[in-house]
Amino acid sequence: MAHFAINCFSDILQMSVNLNVILPQRTTRHGFTGSTPDGKFPVLYLLHGMGDDQTIWQRRTAIERYVEGTPLAVVMPTTHLGFYTDMQHGLPYWSFFSQELPALCRQFFPQLTDRREYTFAAGNSMGGYGAVKLALGMPDQFGKAVSLSGALDLVGMEKHTPATPLMQNIFGSTEQLTGSDNDLLALAEKTCKTHTNLPKLRICCGTEDPLLPFSRSAKARLIQLGYDVTYQESPGVHDWAYWDTQIRQAIPWLLEGMEM
Repeated sequence: MAHFAINCFSDILQMSVNLNVILPQRTTRHGFTGSTPDGKFPVLYLLHGMGDDQTIWQRRTAIERYVEGTPLAVVMPTTHLGFYTDMQHGLPYWSFFSQELPALCRQFFPQLTDRREYTFAAGNSMGGYGAVKLALGMPDQFGKAVSLSGALDLVGMEKHTPATPLMQNIFGSTEQLTGSDNDLLALAEKTCKTHTNLPKLRICCGTEDPLLPFSRSAKARLIQLGYDVTYQESPGVHDWAYWDTQIRQAIPWLLEGMEM
């Protein structure tokens, strides 16, 4: 695999942004095994959680080793504390991730696919929210999404625990969040009314994770709406030991049915 650390300018955010990219590389020497597909590379946008950045997946997991020998490219961007959202008081991170980032990546790396069935999103915690939001908000561009302990039912969470000032800066009041496109369950309902080719979703959460009740409520509503949901609960808490195991298991699911 080849690794790229990129600093570039975002017109939407009006500032420099950072992303790390892993690309397949044809090699067989010194313990490295890899190949490149004949066509364009399928791509996974791998998103981080709160408090982290574009480096965290490579520092806390073996993601490069997990995709070795596959045709999968991995793009790891940073969103700071923007929650993959056009913030009420802050920057338009959703516009950046949904519009500008894929175009920039295909500009820098023309071998990346633009086919929705080979374009995926995954993330942990806040990144799990962002990954599912990309799939639900851009169903013509993303075929699958993986949420690892994702904050998927934000309205339910805010009813259980009042929103912090940070969350209010991002989403506004609970009333402003409810029913908006930042409310993933409302977005899911909107999308299933306007699209027939819905993204496939994989939702995982540890049985000792405080977000488990909200993963369950999100799963139940998504299935009720007609989404193809692969759901898994297993022992674990809200930490990297759990996410490392789950991302490794998710990669074959993402590539399922693909000729390699």
